[in-house]
Amino acid sequence: MSKQIQRVTGMQDVLPEDRRYWDAVIAAAERVAGRFGFQRMELPIIEAEELFSRGVGEGSDFFVQKEMYTLTEPDGSRITLRPEFTAGFMRAYIQNGMSNWTQPVKLYTIGPSFRRERPQAGRLRQHSQFNCEVLGEDDPAADVEVMMLAMSLYRELGYTGLTFQLNSTGCPVCKPVYIKALVAYLDGYREQLADIDKERLSKNPLRVLDSKEKGMDALLAGAPRIADHLCDDCREHFAEVRGLLDELDQTYTINFRLVRGIDYYTKTVFEVWQEGIGAQAALCGGGRYDGLAEDIGGPPTPGVGFGSGVERIVLGMKEQGIALPPAPPVPFYLAHFGGATKMAATQLAFRLRAAGIPARLAFSRRGRSLKSQMREADHLGARYVLIVGEDELTQGQVTARPLAGGEQTRVPAGELVAWARARLDE
Repeated sequence: MSKQIQRVTGMQDVLPEDRRYWDAVIAAAERVAGRFGFQRMELPIIEAEELFSRGVGEGSDFFVQKEMYTLTEPDGSRITLRPEFTAGFMRAYIQNGMSNWTQPVKLYTIGPSFRRERPQAGRLRQHSQFNCEVLGEDDPAADVEVMMLAMSLYRELGYTGLTFQLNSTGCPVCKPVYIKALVAYLDGYREQLADIDKERLSKNPLRVLDSKEKGMDALLAGAPRIADHLCDDCREHFAEVRGLLDELDQTYTINFRLVRGIDYYTKTVFEVWQEGIGAQAALCGGGRYDGLAEDIGGPPTPGVGFGSGVERIVLGMKEQGIALPPAPPVPFYLAHFGGATKMAATQLAFRLRAAGIPARLAFSRRGRSLKSQMREADHLGARYVLIVGEDELTQGQVTARPLAGGEQTRVPAGELVAWARARLDE
């Protein structure tokens, strides 16, 4: 016997019961995004590798930890399964002339992204994201808008006890000054750094602040903080973000180690935290990326946004005990005895469905006992079994038997749709 094929490591099967959580999350995301004036669009799953090497940055975790899925085409070009959405949004903004639209452009999408990383709770190699972006606006109020959109989504889904983690990563004026101070500090402890942090130190020193390696909490406690190195513009921007959050009575913690794993971030970065999601506290993360457009060959275009993994949200809902209403059962089950009765039951089932009435047809190639069909209908939670036997077929009728008790009745086949709709209205 051949070896059974298993799903690829880091992927998952979303079974119907979990898919109900996904549907609830996606429906809530679309409602909230619409309420905030965002429009949905779709982006390609595959982009040119250069979009990420220039936009996301070769110092990002995608490159440092070799997390991207990249293929070489026959002509030598390299294409990549998207590891994130923001660079694709900015590419689409530039390529489709969205700078000529009324500004800012507020967009969202929902779909899969791909990262070759170590699977863990709420983090898979293929994961679906809800991603929102405000393009063409540098107002700190836009930063707060995307933050509050994220928070509104989780509250709508029933989350409690959430808080923002907040930081500023500066801009091209003040960030290099801070990085120089940080590298000087970390160089004094280079021998204590894990190999991954040594690599980050040479390619993206800010990422060392986010290290989860043993002993780094104590080491980084004495590291210089970017808040002490911000230029006047970044300092004012960050102060306005905090002031707006204060006006909205939103709790937040200034976290000097919050930097995110992508090179394009400038000024505001944030996460929404919920304790208890495996080793990960963050439900989502995002921030401002005012230099991204120039990095990928476009004109200066400010932007701010966030991404939230659907799997992470679902995991958090379960941990917080957020239950969904039970799925409604199919109300009508068509039973038959094969032959001509099967033909008639099939026709009636499709007639009900065409009228928008859910109906389940019993399957049997050689015929089944009515008892067996009744047992299946009860297991499925049907309200009525609609029986088409030889007698019913001769008289042009259907026997409707309620499974919750009560008298069964005969319904003319031609009146079944109206009868069934009346039962649903009850």
